[in-house]
Amino acid sequence: MAKVGMAGIGLMGHGIASNLVKHGHELTVLEHPGNQPLDALKAAGATSCADGATLAARSDVIILCVTGSPQVEAVLLSPGGVLEGLRPGAVVIDCSTAIPSSTQKVAQAVTDKGGRFLDAPMTRTPKEAAEGRLNLLVGGDAALFAECRPLLACFAENISHAGPIGAGHRMKLLHNYVSLGVIALLSEAAACALRADIDPAVFADVLGKGGGGGVALERLKPYLLEQDPSSLKFFMSNAEKDLSYYNTMAQETGAARDIGQAVLDTYAQAVKQGGGERYVPELVSLLQEGATR
Repeated sequence: MAKVGMAGIGLMGHGIASNLVKHGHELTVLEHPGNQPLDALKAAGATSCADGATLAARSDVIILCVTGSPQVEAVLLSPGGVLEGLRPGAVVIDCSTAIPSSTQKVAQAVTDKGGRFLDAPMTRTPKEAAEGRLNLLVGGDAALFAECRPLLACFAENISHAGPIGAGHRMKLLHNYVSLGVIALLSEAAACALRADIDPAVFADVLGKGGGGGVALERLKPYLLEQDPSSLKFFMSNAEKDLSYYNTMAQETGAARDIGQAVLDTYAQAVKQGGGERYVPELVSLLQEGATR
C-alpha cells in the first residue's frame, strides 16, 4: 500500500481521505483551519503534520484537494512547502480545480525536483466523494496514469485520461462551465417563471419532459419545489471562481467567451448580493430578488 499525503480535507477531500484509509493506505494529512474535523480519520489510523515539506517527506504520493490555483501554488512552492520535502520519483496528484497555465508551471516545478505529476480534478459532489464514486479527469503521462489508477479507484468510479499534463484541468473547466451555465440558464428562467406566476411544479414538469430535462434540472428541482438547496452543495463563490478560471482559459486560447462572460457575471452578481456562502440552487432566489436592479 502507498504512503499518501493529502492537503485539503474539505467537503470533497474528507471523502477522498476516508476512502484512502478504508482501502488500507497509510495517510498523512496537512493540518489547516479550513479542514473538516479530522477525528474520524485519525481514529481510523491517519496522522497529521503541520507543513507541506513534512507531508512530502512522509509520502510516496501527495494528493492536493484545495480551493484553486493560488492555494495549489502555495502548498507546493511556498517556503516549507511540498517541494522542499519531495522524494525522488514521488507523485503529486492535483485534484483541485485550477487554471491550466498554472498547472503547467507547478508540474514543471515538480518535475525539476525529481517528482512526477498528474492533474486529476473531480466532478460530482461530497456525497459521491464519501461513497468513493467521484469522476476524475486526468491529465499526464499515460504510463503514470496507468500506475496510479488503482490508487485513484479507491475514491473514484469513473476515471478518464483526458490527455497530457493540463488536459484534466482544461476538461474540468469545460465541464463546469457547461454544468454551471445550464444551471444559470434554468435559474434565470425559473426566476422569471416565479415573477410570471407560473407554478414551479408545472415549470419543472414541462421542462423535464422537453428540452430542459437533464441533470441540471434534477439538481434544481428540490429547491424549486421544496426550497431545499442540499442537492448541490457547491457554494456560489466556488462557482464564480471556476467560471473565472474558465474565462481565463478561453482568453488565453483565443476562444469565444461572450456566453462564458455572461454566466460568470451572473454568479458574480449573486456573490455581490451576499450569496457567496449559499449553495448554487439558491441562485433562483437571488436572481428573483435582483431582477429589478
